[in-house]
Amino acid sequence: MAGRLRIALAGGFVAAAGLGAALALGGAALLGGFSKTTTTVRELQPVEASPSSASFQRGKPLSVNEIYRDAAPGVVQVTATQVVNAPSVDPFFGLPLPESRQQEALGSGFVIDKAGHVITNYHVVEGARSVDVSFSNNESKRARVVGVDPSTDVAVLQVDAHSRALTPLVLGNSDSVRVGDSVVAIGNPFGLERTVTTGIVSALQRVIQAPNSYSIDHVIQTDAALNKGNSGGPLLDAEGRVIGVNSQIQSGSGGNVGIGFAVPINTVRSVEAQIVKTGHAEHAFLGVRVQAVTPSVARLFRLGATHGMLVAGVDPGSAAAKAGLRAGKQPVTVSGETYQLGGDLVVAADGVQLSSLDQLRDAIANKQPGDKLSLEIWRGDKRMNLDVKLGRQPAPRG
Repeated sequence: MAGRLRIALAGGFVAAAGLGAALALGGAALLGGFSKTTTTVRELQPVEASPSSASFQRGKPLSVNEIYRDAAPGVVQVTATQVVNAPSVDPFFGLPLPESRQQEALGSGFVIDKAGHVITNYHVVEGARSVDVSFSNNESKRARVVGVDPSTDVAVLQVDAHSRALTPLVLGNSDSVRVGDSVVAIGNPFGLERTVTTGIVSALQRVIQAPNSYSIDHVIQTDAALNKGNSGGPLLDAEGRVIGVNSQIQSGSGGNVGIGFAVPINTVRSVEAQIVKTGHAEHAFLGVRVQAVTPSVARLFRLGATHGMLVAGVDPGSAAAKAGLRAGKQPVTVSGETYQLGGDLVVAADGVQLSSLDQLRDAIANKQPGDKLSLEIWRGDKRMNLDVKLGRQPAPRG
């Protein structure tokens, strides 16, 4: 990515940071990892929304001081203890000796209800033997990992519901966020507890790579300073409502350069609800690789429509394969871009005309495994309709 990396913000271990949208269309994506002192940020779904989060009308903006006063008590520091293998060498015979040591990853999180549920990033607690949560009153509690979702970099923790330190944050609506909106981030960069930084929403609809290499969509970009240890902390709007979970930064040096990414809270809501109910999250999966076509390309190739997605690949055994979608096998390069011709052109999903990959991603993300997705396609000069029974997102190969 032109010499820059997207880095997860979790402390204690390195997470690989891949860039580029996964076209498998599983409905979730995320960006990579930091070094030992970095923390990755993820959003989780609350078990139940706070009554005040039911309405998303814009009210009077609060000062940063007021937002911090209300929200900081609900932000926690997450300490994940891992056991890692660190083999040594026998000094007498030169043979490798197995050796393990404990390592701590520091991140952030926030309370979402009085039942003691806490949201953080998956990469913060990945592989942890134990997880502890520290509150603003210096109370520390051992947390249970309720469940995790690598596809969205979300983890749901739970602590003793009788703790007086539980201060749930109000959850907002990430769909109502606009570019230029003021935002506040609260977290624990470099272990500095409950640090506040401010900025704006720099862009919307970003796509980042999840820890398992799938894509996370509708990501919020911000210039609020995010650093190692901010992973899992809340990004709040001007009224103090959580609109995202801070997850990654883009940087060539590993430090903050004003480009940070937060998983939208609406994505987290959906994932959290599944995890609390079943202990895990599932995502619908189509199993195709596609390429968007422009009207000029469509006319050049004499396609059946001037918009849509060319099917470039179909995963064997996937929902797309079972429904009979066909991939192109004739590579043709135009202006430096190679198209696979001879396959199906998908022009609509559930009646929505497709002009971008995001629209197809959204159609799948709004479904559950087993749901039907109605596709309108062109196969040569014939217009057809296919009903696809969506599958379950598989674990990435390799």
